[in-house]
Amino acid sequence: MSNVGLVLALVGAAAAVIFAGIGSAKGVGMVGQASAGALSEDTSLFGKVLILQLLPGTQGLYGFIIAIFVLIRTGLLSGTVAELTWQQGLLYFVACLPIAVCGLLSGIHQGKVAAAGVSLVAKKNDQSGRAITMASLVEFYAILPFLISFLAVFRIG
Repeated sequence: MSNVGLVLALVGAAAAVIFAGIGSAKGVGMVGQASAGALSEDTSLFGKVLILQLLPGTQGLYGFIIAIFVLIRTGLLSGTVAELTWQQGLLYFVACLPIAVCGLLSGIHQGKVAAAGVSLVAKKNDQSGRAITMASLVEFYAILPFLISFLAVFRIG
């Protein structure tokens, strides 16, 4: 089968989008639920809780960016599809795994921290900066695998 390399690369790209997207959806959903409860008590908190809800959404964006880069590198977006060996396809697949797996997990965990931050803000309105800082710290563990996936995708020849 001559398309094995391309198939493996596309499965990697799909994994990056799907798993990082699931993490973001789960995280954003958790924070949205907590935010709805907080807003039912005090609608003036909307801007503060919206920032907390947006944070877990970045993992899905990182997975999407990696998938786009794989599509660019394999020529699928330009119309000239590259001939990939199965080894090259496997390299693309493996290059997508860091953001796929870490995006899934960090999106969920960032959602948990941000949802707790919403509770903090609901009780102490002046603590939104601290709540955002705590949720942002989890972001670091989404940025690292994004960078690894990014660098790996661009090193495949």
